[in-house]
Amino acid sequence: MIARIWRTGLRAERAADYEQFATTRSLPMFRRQDGCLGVLFAEGSGEGIVITLWDSIEAVARLDKSAEYHQTAAALSDSGVLDGDQTVRMYWVTGGFLDPQVPLVDDRTR
Repeated sequence: MIARIWRTGLRAERAADYEQFATTRSLPMFRRQDGCLGVLFAEGSGEGIVITLWDSIEAVARLDKSAEYHQTAAALSDSGVLDGDQTVRMYWVTGGFLDPQVPLVDDRTR
């Protein structure tokens, strides 16, 4: 399994717009990518990250060639919510777990 981590700076006043974009545009796009096993979105301290999990390096290569991915990335870039440089790193997953019974929700209000 491959973990692909994309990092970016975010305009603090546009954090809600970033979260909305992730939910309405990015999440459905990643669900349609062959070989994508999951995606996590996180933000804080003026930074956003997207962690995607892939079944193979070939699946990541397909994402890099995907017209839908490039259209989604361009729309996010054009939205004005990003600030600064973006980086992408990939890692081989060597262990761990994600409990499927724990909902992935924003719990900052607890």
